[in-house]
Amino acid sequence: MSAYRWKSFEENEDRPEKPRRYGVTEMRGPHYSLLNQNVLQDIFESMGEFVDGLKFSGGSHSLIPKTVIREMIDMAHRHDVYVSTGNWAEHTVGKGPSAFKEYIEECKQLGFDTIELNAGSLGVPEETFLRFVRMVKSGGLKAEPHFEVKFNKSDIPKGGDRAFGAYVPPAPRSSEFVEDVDLLIRRAERCLEAGADMIMIDADDISKHADSMRADIIAKVIGRLGIEKIMFEASNQRTSEWFIKRYGPNVNLFVDHSHVMDVECLRGRNLGRNHSSVLGSSYFLF
Repeated sequence: MSAYRWKSFEENEDRPEKPRRYGVTEMRGPHYSLLNQNVLQDIFESMGEFVDGLKFSGGSHSLIPKTVIREMIDMAHRHDVYVSTGNWAEHTVGKGPSAFKEYIEECKQLGFDTIELNAGSLGVPEETFLRFVRMVKSGGLKAEPHFEVKFNKSDIPKGGDRAFGAYVPPAPRSSEFVEDVDLLIRRAERCLEAGADMIMIDADDISKHADSMRADIIAKVIGRLGIEKIMFEASNQRTSEWFIKRYGPNVNLFVDHSHVMDVECLRGRNLGRNHSSVLGSSYFLF
């Protein structure tokens, strides 16, 4: 069986070398799975060329000895990989006016490059959120605001054939809703004006159903903010394929460490419609 032919990025400069401003792959670190230094070393040595960033998701760094964190961050830096705190800043809220400033300083001392600011978890007024962005930048680190797009499940068209004119009972409204995308974009634009380096968009639920509804939300966000300033969270390979097929190899994605090679294959090859073809072809190349 023949392997898929690699696309040559050098010919059309679709895939720049690190450090990249677009086509960024940020990798999820320890949280959902055990990822120790040996595993990190193996990933960086075998796939470091394809990894731009490492995120300590879910505040996992708070459970790891600081000496180990520094060693892991130093290892990432040796492979030109930036390191993000992930979602943890909300634990400073309510601890006094100096708590967030102290958090920034601690992150800087540990060697972190980026502090993520999750708008939903922080739950602070917009002006306070923007002040946090400016404080991160003033502290010499990169700021990555995180927003989530929600939708109402009852808006998803149900599959299956039905007779013309047949009665379709209305679906009950769920607790989820389509967030005002214009409001989200406006808030993201203000964050960029305040100095934010990248906007993380958690739109996984939207992309899962994008073939049947709400793909316009993703298109509107990219159209207004620009593909270089947005990173989309892709929890599975099908989601990664959806983004790369529609927006090309330059889309920025946050993925699990186990999906890094598959995402790079998707960025660099002309694959069929089924994302499993990536897994099927990997055997013949690696």
